[in-house]
Amino acid sequence: MVQFSLFFVNFTFETLAGRQGTALSTVLPLPGSCGGWLTFQDPTGRIDKSYPTVCGHTGPVLDIDWCPHNDQVIASGSEDCTVMVWQIPENGLTLSLTEPVVILEGHSKRVGIVAWHPTARNVLLSAGCDNTIIIWNVGTGEALLNLDDIHSDMIYNVSWNRNGSLICTASKDKKVRVIDPRKQEIVAEKEKAHEGARPMRAIFLADGNVFTTGFSRMSERQLALWNPKNMEEPIALHEMDTSNGVLLPFYDPDTSIIYLCGKGDSSIRYFEITDESPYVHYLNTFSSKEPQRGMGYMPKRGLDVNKCEIARFFKLHERKCEPIIMTVPRKSDLFQDDLYPDTAGPEAALEAEEWFEGRNADPLLISLKHGYIPGKNRDLKVVKKNILDSKPTANKKCDLISVPKKNADAAGVQNEAKLDEILKEIKSIKDTICNQDERISKLEQQMAKIAA
Repeated sequence: MVQFSLFFVNFTFETLAGRQGTALSTVLPLPGSCGGWLTFQDPTGRIDKSYPTVCGHTGPVLDIDWCPHNDQVIASGSEDCTVMVWQIPENGLTLSLTEPVVILEGHSKRVGIVAWHPTARNVLLSAGCDNTIIIWNVGTGEALLNLDDIHSDMIYNVSWNRNGSLICTASKDKKVRVIDPRKQEIVAEKEKAHEGARPMRAIFLADGNVFTTGFSRMSERQLALWNPKNMEEPIALHEMDTSNGVLLPFYDPDTSIIYLCGKGDSSIRYFEITDESPYVHYLNTFSSKEPQRGMGYMPKRGLDVNKCEIARFFKLHERKCEPIIMTVPRKSDLFQDDLYPDTAGPEAALEAEEWFEGRNADPLLISLKHGYIPGKNRDLKVVKKNILDSKPTANKKCDLISVPKKNADAAGVQNEAKLDEILKEIKSIKDTICNQDERISKLEQQMAKIAA
């Protein structure tokens, strides 16, 4: 069995403002090729080798992604050609977790990319070295969309747009594609977005533009901004340096800042994206002594608003993980509205079935004015359909019991009526639960105000 890991750590760190602080209970995704552990702890330092782990894959884990709508759910893709979805106990692991909630099988080669839908519950995308993208309904364990004829070469990365209606991809054939997954068609495409042979990356921005990183023909690292409605020429193109490390972009839609972390670099560059020329504005560089082997990024609602923290990274060294805190020095202790506009919350705007039927919705926003107070996460339940029900009988003459057609039709009508009643009752219970969750959240906020 192969283990993968997310470390919950407590480190002392140096902020950009030069002050000391402490990061508590933070999250780091580690590269699957490093082996790794899944641990939940407050103390610093090396853990015991017998500590509980998540171990279910039979090959190295290549990518992992926390669910944006449930802080206890994580998806992992592996060289064993499967995607597994795990439910982590709220209080952490006491025993090693070997049984995933669901195993998603459909790729013929290793799975290198997994990405949850930003607004629809239980929708998960996976991309493998078979050049295929599959979009799953995790709630039923089904592959509902299979994009197997769009890419002719290895897919380097996949990014959803803000409402999850489109995806953009960068691949080894040097093309950047904007794809409508439900229509299974390419909306926009750019050949040789970057002419260099080394890997590219492409991500969607909040305004619908596409940001890419890559290499020039002379192996200089580049970044570019594209409008999907006209990808003949980039909106902006900047050359940076001649390093070989692939630039990994991390985007904050609330502040329109992009952080670029190069593999093997010892620095993080960050840029602001605006509507005015030159569109991509260099801000600053965070430098350290040791190179980074990997980088993780904390969701916005995990930041400390009282310290004007606008970003938190987790830098993977050879033998340790180091939190890196990005802060904006402010003298006032009041909440900084300009730094913390309403951000995407944990509640899904759509159910999986609604999205597959064609509906779109922007993320449901929450305020961070009083800090983020997590609500109770619902358990991930998988309802698998009986595939035998859809298979025709091989030989009707061999039936032992013959049911008259009228009786069968009557039974079918009764079953449909019962099913409708059950579905209405389920919807009613869901609505009640949502209302109670909102009520609990408001009460918790009131308690937090009183306690403060």
